[in-house]
Amino acid sequence: MKDDLDLILQSHASDSVEQRVRHPPLHHDEHARGDMHAQLSAREIERARRLGVPRKYPAGEFLLEAGQACAGMLIVLKGAVRIIYRDGLGRSLNELVLRPGQFVAEVGQLSGKPAMVDACAIEDVEALLLAPRQLRQLIVGEAELGERVMRSLILRRSRLVEAGAGPVIIGDAGDPDVVALQNFFARNDYPHHKTDPQCDPQARRLLKQVGISSTDLPVVLCLDGTVLRRPTEAAISSQLGWLPSFESHHIYDVTIVGAGPAGLATAVYAASEGLSVLVLDGRAPGGQAGESSRIENYLGFATGVSGGALARGAFLQAQKFGAQIAIPMKVRCLQTVGSPIRLELIDGRRIRTHTLVIATGASYRRAESNGLDELNGRGAHYWVSPASAKLSEGMEVAVIGGGNSAGQGAAHLAMHASHVHVLFRRDSLESTMSQYLISRLSDAANVTLHAHTEVESVRVEDGTLSGLRCSTPDGAMTLDVRHAFIFTGAAPNTAWLKDSGVRTDDKGFILTGSAAGHTGQLPGSLETSIPGVFAIGDVRSGSVKRVAAAVGEGAGVVAQIHPVIAKRREHAQPGAREMMLTTA
Repeated sequence: MKDDLDLILQSHASDSVEQRVRHPPLHHDEHARGDMHAQLSAREIERARRLGVPRKYPAGEFLLEAGQACAGMLIVLKGAVRIIYRDGLGRSLNELVLRPGQFVAEVGQLSGKPAMVDACAIEDVEALLLAPRQLRQLIVGEAELGERVMRSLILRRSRLVEAGAGPVIIGDAGDPDVVALQNFFARNDYPHHKTDPQCDPQARRLLKQVGISSTDLPVVLCLDGTVLRRPTEAAISSQLGWLPSFESHHIYDVTIVGAGPAGLATAVYAASEGLSVLVLDGRAPGGQAGESSRIENYLGFATGVSGGALARGAFLQAQKFGAQIAIPMKVRCLQTVGSPIRLELIDGRRIRTHTLVIATGASYRRAESNGLDELNGRGAHYWVSPASAKLSEGMEVAVIGGGNSAGQGAAHLAMHASHVHVLFRRDSLESTMSQYLISRLSDAANVTLHAHTEVESVRVEDGTLSGLRCSTPDGAMTLDVRHAFIFTGAAPNTAWLKDSGVRTDDKGFILTGSAAGHTGQLPGSLETSIPGVFAIGDVRSGSVKRVAAAVGEGAGVVAQIHPVIAKRREHAQPGAREMMLTTA
């Protein structure tokens, strides 16, 4: 299959530039363009030389190839390099030329990810190569220069996302599997775009040429020419080189399970203090908070910030300080306790760590009794994503729940849907939702608040949601909605801890400190019933379910794990501390 696609891509490459499908150029202000393609001074290049290795590329040679392994950041010293953005269909989307003093890289090079662009020497090129570790060392060690480089890397990733570069999802726009793939790429801030073969002749022609039928859809076309038919998230992450490989004998100082605000805060503070850090998460950075369309009461963001933007910033910050992050990667179980602690991953690999921080958060409870959960992805959604909001354009929709997440989702949907019905059990929202959200929803002309209302059953047409039958104080009510967004209650993500010995309360949230059975613990201890195992954020019993509180616990737990790490390092095997993680 890959060979067939390679032939097609080669035929696209042989077309003249005028014949290629191009997207219109993106518009950025002059300041942003300057930051994106920062010009390093001679003095700054000299400061980078101590970390880099000289490289030479003759005219016509590729420095980088999209989808292939990338050695790191390349600073151009002599010559010129053409950068080409393209997608999985082989279409050139944008081109630019980098000259001496500019550099070739984007945020993927912080952790050794495959290249997202083609970079070809226009003339003989001399460059300085900084491998991921040296790049991070430059960014952290040279504050002013590091800030310029980091800003440039971030802007370049944003440009790739906006351009629709990277893998292409081919499938029906309304297919739940297509929406799920879009959400997966978007949550991981990975450049991509979606096309419908019914509307895209080039995609339709390609599918026919390589023998892909409608039953194989959706497919993902990767930059290296690989075709993934109806891929799982694990297959995508493996193919795109997202996951590191682990040295079996390495003992981490701290392993964090969960990459929400609490887990990422721990990663940032622990890595910045020189600890060896591994972060594992089964889906994407940000956790439940990452699904929020806009958080307006988080300290320091006067105009608000989306959960996704907050998560992306924390994710990059953790990488900047050297935290190793494996997403998506699920943990099967806390295998053994003692020193070192051992975790077994879903793929059978094992992790050894001096300390473990559980930051797996909580998920919205499934609507099991009224039929909505059976329609998950087919009209029933457990978050408001850009893709699902777009599907709701001009429609009536329902939001089920009365907490802040429900309010944020309803406010966002009100900008797309013709009408939003907010259904909640209580007589008012005052005790569960922030006042600014209540005011916004109450003032919106296309939002109706339904108190004392519950969904009893669903109406289904052609396998998808077509209506909700609800009970209200005034009797039965039917809403003709094709999309329902569910934010009801929270269940802790602790199933993987079964039989581990980690104590929980009657609702499954993890007990810490004196509540976990410890005696003599200082007030505010975040240690669980297992020595060296800590719990923070929404998964912890008694925690304040707010992003700021989760971040505070993530920072605070680092101070509590230092004494444990120091003691356990003393008993670790000689040399184990120095074993390094290798990346794919």
